[in-house]
Amino acid sequence: MRWLIDGYNVIRRDAELRDREQASLAAGRTALLALVGRAASRVSDNFTIVFDGAQRGGGEAAPRPGRVEVVFSRPPESADDTLRRLAATLREGAIVVSSDRAVQDAARRAHAVAVSAEQFVDAIDGPTVDELDDDDGDERPDARRGPSRRPSREARDVARVLRRLRER
Repeated sequence: MRWLIDGYNVIRRDAELRDREQASLAAGRTALLALVGRAASRVSDNFTIVFDGAQRGGGEAAPRPGRVEVVFSRPPESADDTLRRLAATLREGAIVVSSDRAVQDAARRAHAVAVSAEQFVDAIDGPTVDELDDDDGDERPDARRGPSRRPSREARDVARVLRRLRER
C-alpha cells in the first residue's frame, strides 16, 4: 500500500504541527516528516508526502526513517492535482490522507481509500490496538438492541487502514 499525504493540509489540521509551521515552513515539514517516519517505522507501507510548490532548501536534509518520499508539485499543478493524479494511477493500492473534500472525492472515485488528516494523526499518536481492545465500555448484556447497523464499506476500509498504523 502507498499512503499519499497532503502535506500542508495535515500540518494545518494538527495543533502541534501548525505550531511548528509558525516558526517556518521548513520546521512544519520537518515535524510532519518525523510524524510520518514514526508510522513508516512500524508498517511495511510506502509513504509519499506531497507539498505545493518547488523545494526551497532547508528542512528536509534529515534522514527519513522507513520508506518516506517527499514530492513537491510543479506549477501550474497543485499538490491537490498531484494527489488526484497519483490516486488515479495507484487506484486500490492507494490511501489518500487529506481533509480536502475534492481530494477525498477524487480518491474514492479512483477506488482508493480516503482518510482525513485528523484520523491519520490520531491513528499514529493515539492508543494502540491492544489499548483499544482493553476498553470494555458500558455495555449491559440485558440491554435491548436495535437492528444491526453495519458500517459502510468506506467506513470499514478507513478503519482497516487506520488499524495498520495503530498496530505496534
